[in-house]
Amino acid sequence: MATEVIMPKAGIDMTEGQIIKWNKKEGEKVEEGEILLEIMTDKTSMELEAEESGYLIKIVKGDGETVPVTEIIGYIGAEGEVAPEAGSANSAPENTASQSVPEKAAAASEPKKEKAEDEFDIVVIGGGPAGYVAAIRAAQLGAKVAVVEKSEFGGTCLNKGCIPTKTFLKNAEIIEGIEMASKRGIILESEKYTIDMPKVVQLKNEIVKTLTNGVRGLLKSNEIKMFNGIGKINKDKDVVVNGETVLRADKIILAGGSKVGKINIPGIESNKVLTSDDILDIQQIPKSLTVIGGGVVGIELGQVFLSFGSEVTVVEMMDRIVPGVDRESSAVLRKELEKKGMKILTSTQIKEIVDDGHNLTIKVDGHDDIVSEKALLSIGRVPDLEAIGEIELEMEKGKIKVDKYMETSVPGIYAPGDINGIKMLAHAAFRMGEVAAENAVQGNHRETRLETTPSAIYTVPEVAMVGLTEDEAREKYDIKVGKFQFAANGRALASGEPAGFVKVIVDKKYDEILGVHIVGPSAAEMINEASGLMAMEITVDEVIKIIYAHPTYSEALFEACADALDEAIHLPRKRK
Repeated sequence: MATEVIMPKAGIDMTEGQIIKWNKKEGEKVEEGEILLEIMTDKTSMELEAEESGYLIKIVKGDGETVPVTEIIGYIGAEGEVAPEAGSANSAPENTASQSVPEKAAAASEPKKEKAEDEFDIVVIGGGPAGYVAAIRAAQLGAKVAVVEKSEFGGTCLNKGCIPTKTFLKNAEIIEGIEMASKRGIILESEKYTIDMPKVVQLKNEIVKTLTNGVRGLLKSNEIKMFNGIGKINKDKDVVVNGETVLRADKIILAGGSKVGKINIPGIESNKVLTSDDILDIQQIPKSLTVIGGGVVGIELGQVFLSFGSEVTVVEMMDRIVPGVDRESSAVLRKELEKKGMKILTSTQIKEIVDDGHNLTIKVDGHDDIVSEKALLSIGRVPDLEAIGEIELEMEKGKIKVDKYMETSVPGIYAPGDINGIKMLAHAAFRMGEVAAENAVQGNHRETRLETTPSAIYTVPEVAMVGLTEDEAREKYDIKVGKFQFAANGRALASGEPAGFVKVIVDKKYDEILGVHIVGPSAAEMINEASGLMAMEITVDEVIKIIYAHPTYSEALFEACADALDEAIHLPRKRK
């Protein structure tokens, strides 16, 4: 029996859509999930996939035609099957069919039924980067939206992560500047300084409050109803706040974010073992600090307290710090941190932590015991699944499994951000939140594209990357590598920041940029340019036709691209 292809209702207020182009001709074979045609709806284009495999036996509405929602535009059936005629067994009687379209169009054009106070088009659980962005985007598209947040709006990034740590790291940068001053001919009366930790924390809190108030203001300006409390989904797919208030939703966006990861080590429960959340409110600088985990957060906070005067030891079980970045970047960062006095132990596991009331004794494999006033547990974050409540979602390694539209295994429930574990970065969560919102409101049409998502570590020097590492690229492609040291960059030398490099990884066949890795000044800013180049699929030979301002740090990216082609002007000629 033939399957109807209908004009979808892809938005709350959508009444009709225009067929831009059929990608298949009558009689051609069609595979399930294959793009059948392109549709324009309210100035937004979308692709319509085939719901099953077969043959496109009839096109009812052709290219350029505007068709009311739910009207039949084609049929998929078996090879040689004849499409049903009006009045046949699997189509409506002629008089009914002739009336149905105007009726449906009229119904769709009628004013939207006013929802009750507790009814919403979209309820978002979580007010972090994915959640508040999803809520605002859904409201922009005309949806009635509520957002539930159990703590502070802005989420982990704003309150306990990105912003607070960068506030602390700016202090570390200033201290490095003080220490560099005499080398630059700036003679201070005294190079002695002290850290007023309560004041440092106070400034951090003020900055965080400004930004959280800003998020609240944005939500309010978009007429989004805000609820403070724990939101959970019940078996009826409603959202229950604090076990009492029931919010009825057409669609749910589950953006619960993440929480601090735990590890089972004897003695880890000591109150001298702090999490990354705890240490951001510490009122006294510890004389010594052992960082358990050499990932991004551990290394950033380790450098903060090193600059504040703490004796810092980092213990990492992997063979290198920040193992997610390019191997060479990790090595250079380690070298620079060790120059500053940080002790780093890699390929090392902690066996036990003993609290004697004054200090911690941290017993590790293959090394002497570490005696430390405080320890920082920083082994990463894990999805916060509390909001799932009473429904069952398909999971994958402790993370909610989603498709390319950010939809979960339960139709109508979307899960963008850290909760799905795809890329646990605030800026990735922003985009995932937008995608989830647009698909929840307008129907699944916008896919998630995270291939050129950059990442950065805000140490001194900064580390940033986008795309494949050199090791990953060599496994998949025949590559060439271009590199330029900041020691040969005029701006870096003038600024006293010569450490690091820019590395560009290129596919030999097409000169396509596969990855960019930066260690050095302004790496976190420069990587956005690299991400843009990759997203636009600009090749290295096109990059070197661009004129870069001089002197700038970003010239190092230009030179690295030129080096990949053996055309770098400011590098010694390579011997063949």
